[in-house]
Amino acid sequence: MKENSSDEKIIVIGRQYGGTGRKTGRALADKLGLPYYDKEIINKVSAKYGYDPDILHRADEKKPSPFRSMLLGKYGVMDMYATSPLSRESLYEAQTNVIRQICGEGSCVIVGRTADYIMRDHPGLISVFIHAPKEWRAQNLIRRGEATSMQDALAKIKKADGDREGYYNYFTGRKWGTAENYHLSIDASLIDPDEMVELIARFIDKKKG
Repeated sequence: MKENSSDEKIIVIGRQYGGTGRKTGRALADKLGLPYYDKEIINKVSAKYGYDPDILHRADEKKPSPFRSMLLGKYGVMDMYATSPLSRESLYEAQTNVIRQICGEGSCVIVGRTADYIMRDHPGLISVFIHAPKEWRAQNLIRRGEATSMQDALAKIKKADGDREGYYNYFTGRKWGTAENYHLSIDASLIDPDEMVELIARFIDKKKG
């Protein structure tokens, strides 16, 4: 693997559910002519390690259950599961290896999966967090056909954000969404999607310089 360089850009998009993070990441990758990775990471993990992709999708950005973590930490009764190929920790390690391999191949855009933490020592890392008020995100979900009502949308937001926060906090020791963990934090409700992509692109140029 070649030595990391600040000329290479590892752009990681963290996001709240319904806040256009995935769409922004893909548009940014298209604008910069860079490879884009989101669910594609799961497919690469499956291909490299032979895991069932359905299992990986179910475990995607979800931390181990509190009950299992308590038993493992306090009583040590689940060490066999914790070190098994299908434990959350083993799946996370496999995903970490794939993310490092991807980033070792050159500049790219990655959405989520603690890539900002995994690549924290890379000189070309640029980490962005996209957030927005819950009600705004709920309306997004309804418009996209992913929720049937505000109540349904808010419930889905609560669960998805909770999963992502728990996963990020558990595996990184950081606090998900805290501004100091990112180079740039943007409220998506305050800016046009195309302008947000331009804003991030300009920030990347300034940081590189």
